[in-house]
Amino acid sequence: MTETTYKSVVVWSKPEAERAGTPLLVLFHGYLSNEQDLMGLVPGLPEEFTVAAVRAPVALGPGFSWFPLMHEPDFSVDKVTGAVADVWSWLDSVKDQHSSVSVLGFSMGMAVATSVMRHRPDEIAAVVGLSGFVIPADGDAFFQDEAVKSLKPAVFWGRDQADQVITPDKIEFTHAWLNENVNLTKVLYSGIGHGINAQELAHVKEFLTYKVLNAK
Repeated sequence: MTETTYKSVVVWSKPEAERAGTPLLVLFHGYLSNEQDLMGLVPGLPEEFTVAAVRAPVALGPGFSWFPLMHEPDFSVDKVTGAVADVWSWLDSVKDQHSSVSVLGFSMGMAVATSVMRHRPDEIAAVVGLSGFVIPADGDAFFQDEAVKSLKPAVFWGRDQADQVITPDKIEFTHAWLNENVNLTKVLYSGIGHGINAQELAHVKEFLTYKVLNAK
C-alpha cells in the first residue's frame, strides 16, 4: 500500500451557505471505493441533514482504503486509529457549525464510523453501519468503550446473511460487541448481498429521523 497524506477530500450535499445549524451526517465508503460512492444515498436520506462524504487516506488500486484488510500482514489497530484520528481532526474543523454529528459507513466504512464513535462517543448522535463490521480494539485506549457502554449510543446495523464479503468471525465479533455496548437496531435483509437496497435506505431514513431529528 502506498501511503498518501490525508487531504480531507470531502464532497458535500449542500453549499456552504446552507450548512449552518443543520445536523451533519458523515459518510465513509468501503474498500477500494471513493468519496462519491455513497452520495447516491442522499436523495433517500432526511433532507434536513447536511451530508458530507469523506475520502479514505490510502490510494489503492481503483480507489482508496482506510487501512489494510485485517488478514493482511501490515494491518494494525494503530493504522485504524491513525485514520480515525485524521477524520476527527477534520470533524473538529466543521462540527461546531452543525446541530449534531452522525456517521454512516458501508463495509470497511462501518468499521471507521463505529471507531469514530468509539473515540468520542459523547459527540456522535447516531451511527449507521451497512454490510460492515466493528474493529476488535484489543484494549487500545483510543477506543473509549467503557464510555460507549455507559452512553449506549443509537446504532443501526443492516446486513444480508448471504453477504459473502464480511467473514463470519467479523460478524460474530460485531454482533457481540454491538449487543453489549450500544442501543442496537439490527435489521436483516435478503437478496442484497454486499449492497444496499431501497428498503434498507428507507429504514435508515426512519432511524435517523427518530434518533436524531426527533430526539428529545
